[in-house]
Amino acid sequence: MRTGESVLGEADMSLIHALQILPRASWTQLSTVLAAGPDTLARRWEHLTANGYAWTSLLVARRGDDAALYAWIELECAADRTESTATALSGDPGTLGVHAVTGGADLVLLLIAPDLPALEAYVTGRVRRLPGVLRARTQVVTRLHNRPYRSRIEHLTPAQARLLTEVTALERRDGPRARVAPQVTDLDRRLVAELAGDARRTAAELARQCGTSESTVRRRLEVLTGGGALHHHCQPAPRFSGRPVWAMVTAQVAPLDEPATVAALTRVRRTQVITSVTGPHNLALAMWLGSVDELHEITAGLVRAAPALRITGTAFSLRTYKIGAQVLGPDGRRTHHVRPEA
Repeated sequence: MRTGESVLGEADMSLIHALQILPRASWTQLSTVLAAGPDTLARRWEHLTANGYAWTSLLVARRGDDAALYAWIELECAADRTESTATALSGDPGTLGVHAVTGGADLVLLLIAPDLPALEAYVTGRVRRLPGVLRARTQVVTRLHNRPYRSRIEHLTPAQARLLTEVTALERRDGPRARVAPQVTDLDRRLVAELAGDARRTAAELARQCGTSESTVRRRLEVLTGGGALHHHCQPAPRFSGRPVWAMVTAQVAPLDEPATVAALTRVRRTQVITSVTGPHNLALAMWLGSVDELHEITAGLVRAAPALRITGTAFSLRTYKIGAQVLGPDGRRTHHVRPEA
């Protein structure tokens, strides 16, 4: 059964793709590529975001020299507690993904934490104490091979995408360059908290909210983004995007074959998140598919691309509660965001 028809229009998907490439571009910059007036683009984006069909967000990728720690957590829940558990965990700043799934677990979480002690404290002090949680299995991500929740929808023409990519390259060339990963300050954390729900908030708005100047806001965002401390992501609500089905694939590969295997997997279009993990298998991949029956095609393609790969498990999401900082309602639309911890 095919389920992947997008209910968003061509113009909507083109705008979302453009913002994936250049998240904070002005409407005037985008209008020259999308052949629509700035006011038209602004109104279209307001409609998409106000109704929960799309969003753009900014999250911390690293703090100075310390990369964030990620982990996958599988939960088994009492039969009548899965939804309440998922709802509770979706409100936590550290959960970047909350999915009710098929297979041996009831819920799968993607968690971000500062370090291993913080991860252990969250799992034992928060997750395991929730009513109805029967078992929690944690797999630490030892390497994140691409950024979570940042897959491109590939809707623009190659010429349009190239124009926007050239603007991005020019801005990076002209902007400040960080020779080392910048330290994240208290001001930076306040900025990220404001931008987690809407990464297109203006420098003037941020300056008023954070009690600083517009020039300081622009300078800090340029430094942090240029130094790899932050990453933007823009996406449509999956149910309306043409790729409504979230799937997880676990796999095993010999350590010596892992570098070549991961390199091959990153070239497979549907692999949105690729992680090396601890536990009974050493790779965990997440992706958005157009339909349930597409999984067979994808797993076969993964093995063709990386013959050393051995698939050990697959699961589908029955419902997605949270993506990044965004909480989704039962109808699949964004309802609100959760501010990251300062």
